[in-house]
Amino acid sequence: MHLDISTLETWLWNAACAIRGPLDAPKFKDYILPLIFLKRLSDVFEDELARLAEEYGNRDVAMRIVEDERDRGIIASSRGSVRFYIPENARWPSIRQQASGLGQYLTDAVRAVARENPRLQGVIDLADFNATTAGQRIVPDEYLARLVEVLSRHRLGLFDVEPDILGRAYEYLLRKFAEGQGQSAGEFYTPREVAVLMARILEPDPGMTVYDPCCGSGGLLIKCHLRLLETRGEQQNGHRRLPAEYAPLHLHGQEINPSTFAIARMNAVIHDMEADIRLGDTMRNPAFRDAAGRLTRFDLVTANPMWNQGFPLEVYENDPYERFGFGIPPSSSADWGWLQHMLASLNETGRMAVVLDTGAVSRGSGNQGSNRERDIRKAFVEHDLIEAVLLLPENLFYNTTAPGIILVINRRKRHPGEILLINASKLFAKGRPKNYLADEHIETIAGIYREWGYVGANNGSPDGRSPYAAVITNDEAARNDYNLSPSRYVATNGQEEVLPLEEAVVLLREAEEERAAADRELNAVLRTLGLDTEGNES
Repeated sequence: MHLDISTLETWLWNAACAIRGPLDAPKFKDYILPLIFLKRLSDVFEDELARLAEEYGNRDVAMRIVEDERDRGIIASSRGSVRFYIPENARWPSIRQQASGLGQYLTDAVRAVARENPRLQGVIDLADFNATTAGQRIVPDEYLARLVEVLSRHRLGLFDVEPDILGRAYEYLLRKFAEGQGQSAGEFYTPREVAVLMARILEPDPGMTVYDPCCGSGGLLIKCHLRLLETRGEQQNGHRRLPAEYAPLHLHGQEINPSTFAIARMNAVIHDMEADIRLGDTMRNPAFRDAAGRLTRFDLVTANPMWNQGFPLEVYENDPYERFGFGIPPSSSADWGWLQHMLASLNETGRMAVVLDTGAVSRGSGNQGSNRERDIRKAFVEHDLIEAVLLLPENLFYNTTAPGIILVINRRKRHPGEILLINASKLFAKGRPKNYLADEHIETIAGIYREWGYVGANNGSPDGRSPYAAVITNDEAARNDYNLSPSRYVATNGQEEVLPLEEAVVLLREAEEERAAADRELNAVLRTLGLDTEGNES
């Protein structure tokens, strides 16, 4: 019998509470997630052995087959009778029997799994369950024993829980950890419903390549995989799977933080999906390149980069991949640097959906003179790349109360010369500590995007246009100095647009940066005229 999502969530939160004493909530994930992952691997290994034993009539024969495949490297190459080889000391029954020295035993167990399975190196073996600080164990054995006993209450094998249900429970824990982690949480976790909405916007087809250059815990890639299962999958032996005639998505991600990279890899395996996740700094050293060193190009890109991230200008000026042809963004905000990297990673028919700060689509518009972000935005509009901008509600994200936008780029736009603007700022349900998009809100927003702003004649609008949407031409965007903020074009309750604090800070930084650049140019001119900075002869 399959476990349901509420049972799993309650169980996993009880596991978190088992080590609540010695650990702050943000640290829970470093100990709990690898153990849940190990238990899933162990239970699945036992199920696969049982299947082989039934096929060959004897468990000893089944074990000899698996050991032989292990010795010949067949399992390591993903062609074996089992997905991963779990050594004896790392199997859950052995762990439960450990009466003393549990911290060191668990550390040895996860490292043994990593040695046997190169795909799990740097994924399962980062945790040191025996770690100390100031000479004291961070998590004493008694707490670890309590955690192991809580996790032992349910099996996580092939016939006990559907991959997506376990994955959703895993993401429930990530969300709970994010609530405790505050400002840094947004670096690894995008709210589930925002990720679902982005997958609904992209609507991946079988066999497509999908890329997230700053993938965090992997949620955006996973939601694309699940959306394809939802639209093309069918029930097979209690699991929703793609029929043989459909190719799965080819998922690719890069993540700079080693512990978050490990979570992304675990998350993909727990969802029973293949994903090529690589560790590294995408902006300085993109991991996905072809044999000639050029960036790999994908069908779809989905991403939520850190908003208003600072990079020194030399990262853009000395770029060997020719990504920043539309202009160099200010050092105070990499939003349009990330967008140009992603555009360079799209193939000739590619599409992308990216979550950004609201200011990414409005900063610099209306200013006298040039503005780097506005000028890059102008180039995107003039090349007819921007398909839609969706304004999200406030207080959805864990690292800010600001609303954020989803920017949709399409190299082959459905409506050339037009941009769809959706103001979804009022489409949310109140939650604690964060607001959220309910299923009906996701359906409404996705429907507006799919139908290009039309939702039928029964919505109070004589022409069937959604009250949350407007369509403007590229020329109209130019007349508004390339301000693409949906609230500028789609009013809600007659409210004036208010500048968020984070937005004001970024604008101030940009103004200071522009003033410093102007001062440098002025001083250079004065020097050529033989004058000092005060205008006096030197």
